[in-house]
Amino acid sequence: MAISAVSVKELREKTGAGMMDCQRALQEANGDMEEAVKILRKKGLAAAAKRAGRAAKEGLVAIAVTEGNGRGGMVELNCETDFVARTEQYQAFAQAIADQVVADGTGDVEKVKGTRYLGDPLHTVADAIAAQIATIGENILLSRVGFLAAGQGMQIGSYLHMGGKIGVMVEVAGAADEETVKDVAMQVAAAEPRYVSREGVPAEVVKEELDIATAQAASSGKPPQVIEKIAQGKLGKFYEQVCLVDQPFVKNPEQKVSDMLAARGGVAVKSFLRFKLGEGAGAPE
Repeated sequence: MAISAVSVKELREKTGAGMMDCQRALQEANGDMEEAVKILRKKGLAAAAKRAGRAAKEGLVAIAVTEGNGRGGMVELNCETDFVARTEQYQAFAQAIADQVVADGTGDVEKVKGTRYLGDPLHTVADAIAAQIATIGENILLSRVGFLAAGQGMQIGSYLHMGGKIGVMVEVAGAADEETVKDVAMQVAAAEPRYVSREGVPAEVVKEELDIATAQAASSGKPPQVIEKIAQGKLGKFYEQVCLVDQPFVKNPEQKVSDMLAARGGVAVKSFLRFKLGEGAGAPE
């Protein structure tokens, strides 16, 4: 029998199960709503709704990079416990979602959730997540996705730290060797830069930092020219904290990242993404 979209929507709201699962359950129940709910409960799919409000702050970051390093996808997939995050099933699913991001070519969570799941094209990614919730028995939240496509002459590199607690993707010059790509990604993981270089820092951020530094220096009562020099010095320290190429290289703190890149043939860094587990988790406590 034909099942209306209104009935499917109502069943989804009642159970939290996926759209296709709801449609099949209604067909099996000949349109009987209560019977369809029972069918989904028997299959364990209705359990997803009950778990959807539970806190999901554990999990892992997963990364996928295409052959040739032209595209990269990164996800933060949260669950309730570290025990589940360390299971092969959960890790494989997180990796599959990262592959999905690369294929979809988007950094928008809702767009990814709405696309057909590569592992089962009859269902969406959201449906696949609901099925995992029912199978695993914990709330699962796709909190963040990131996508990078390499520009001309560039490549995408990646690095996972602490077993997937921190993930980094970088866009660097295509001529960069594997060690340099990894060193740049490790630098981003360890030092948490916000920008690649000073040129990328928004003007309003620079102004705010300079205003604060000037106000702090003015309290010393020193002459204006000295105050300006002190403020510029503080701004320079700010750049060293937030700009990748200005940071001390983690493997050799006496050397700046820019010096390391210059010594390795003038490798250029265009962009990066950094995910730390828990920063994107949005499930309620």
